[in-house]
Amino acid sequence: MRARSKIWIEKNKKLIFGEGKSEIFKAIQEHKSINKAAKSMGVSFRHAWSYINEIEKRLGVHLVDRSKGGKGGGGSHLTEYAVELMKRFDRLKNEVDKYTDKKAKEVFGGWKNMRY
Repeated sequence: MRARSKIWIEKNKKLIFGEGKSEIFKAIQEHKSINKAAKSMGVSFRHAWSYINEIEKRLGVHLVDRSKGGKGGGGSHLTEYAVELMKRFDRLKNEVDKYTDKKAKEVFGGWKNMRY
């Protein structure tokens, strides 16, 4: 058994980044395309695009370099800032998960059927 928590980053009480947005960014990094990333996650291009624009607007930084499709094809890749944002978010999430699991063991460990 494991305990988990959900975290996200806010700025001025508005969502900036969380697990869902991180997954979109990871898919863009993998597929080098917003459209392909969206399809791989089962969301629309418009949905993924709105997430990106929302984060960029709230942070005031450019996160995804895009090139239009056409004869040579298009593509997208994350800026250095976006890659670092993902890394730091993942680090925070891992640390929170470790702490949550540790505390859950202290609180629930050995209690009735909740043995860890």
